[in-house]
Amino acid sequence: MSIGLGTLARIGHLYPSGGLCDFEVQLMAPEGVQFVTTRLPFRDTSLESDTKIIDNLEYHAGLLADAKVDLIALNCTAAGVVNGPDAIRRRITDATGIAAVTTIDAVLAALEALSASRIALLTPYRQEVVLKEIGFLRAHGIDVVGHASQPCQTPLEQAAITPESWLHLAAGIAGSFDALLISCAGIQVSPVIETLENEVGVPVVTSNAALLWYCLCRFGIVERPTGYGSLLAKILARGPALPDAGTTTLQEVSPAASLAQRTI
Repeated sequence: MSIGLGTLARIGHLYPSGGLCDFEVQLMAPEGVQFVTTRLPFRDTSLESDTKIIDNLEYHAGLLADAKVDLIALNCTAAGVVNGPDAIRRRITDATGIAAVTTIDAVLAALEALSASRIALLTPYRQEVVLKEIGFLRAHGIDVVGHASQPCQTPLEQAAITPESWLHLAAGIAGSFDALLISCAGIQVSPVIETLENEVGVPVVTSNAALLWYCLCRFGIVERPTGYGSLLAKILARGPALPDAGTTTLQEVSPAASLAQRTI
């Protein structure tokens, strides 16, 4: 767990106000990678709330800019799906001059790097949100061949799902797939990622792990945490496809050396 200041990277972290698992991404981060968190209003898990969470996006992003962050991440997977990641990134960057990413950007980049075009999907979402995400993924070339959910009405309920519950949910998905995606930044899942990979036999991508992986790749940080699955544990030889903060396209980025440590 990174407990120091952001000597390698300082990342602004926009996170739902009712969520309790903002610690997960920092828990997995290597030393020198710091996530500075500001909350966005979010009290229930409806599509309406997923839409409204970005109503005052510029104000909240501006608070993170005060901390001189290197990148601003909106860490709510469903909000990126519902509102569109391109529009969110543009609004953040236009308001702050700082590059931005959404969780769904990171998820797409991770699946691309893993060559995963057929996936199984686990979520804590209501059915209306699940269908939105399946449609979004399909539009981006990802076929969801199996899915299961433990629907929650609030982010507090999402956080209360035990990590072991995801093992049981995954066991009910049949068929073959390239990767298992567990979607939502508001759940406890990091302790069981490796166990899940051993059980399903394919890479497991979670929202928080994908976001951290994206940030490490973007800043060329070669240090990789272990114990949280194959995506984070290794540097993929082919390089990840990362969204360019200034455009709506993907660019191929090869792994680079770590950033030199900076003075705070």
